[in-house]
Amino acid sequence: MTGRADADAPVAAEDSPEKRYYRIGEVSRITGVKPYVLRYWESEFRFMSPQKSRSQQRLYRRRDIELLLRIRQLLYGQRFTIEGARARLRELGHDEAAPPPPPPPEIDPEMLRNLKQGLRDLIRIVGD
Repeated sequence: MTGRADADAPVAAEDSPEKRYYRIGEVSRITGVKPYVLRYWESEFRFMSPQKSRSQQRLYRRRDIELLLRIRQLLYGQRFTIEGARARLRELGHDEAAPPPPPPPEIDPEMLRNLKQGLRDLIRIVGD
């Protein structure tokens, strides 16, 4: 019996093929979530950002799929709101904040003086 509910049911993660990257269509079949919903979840769950290929196709890893299955369970299975699911995922260790930027590199004052003098020389040359 093939019904609509069966078509949207997730596939057990262990039953999905073992690959390094999965495209959004494959992830949709594995998770039982439509591609447009997966794209929406990316905007709502900031830590959910799959890599993109040169052609800008989303490339999901196994851990991304596991996280999507957890989000699906929270939203559909346990009836959490988006905000509630975000809070629960934070409790489970998924941080929404972007990682802090790396510290600026050390700048050599002598190099800056040389650069400044080089720019002055260039302006003088162009002005002549």
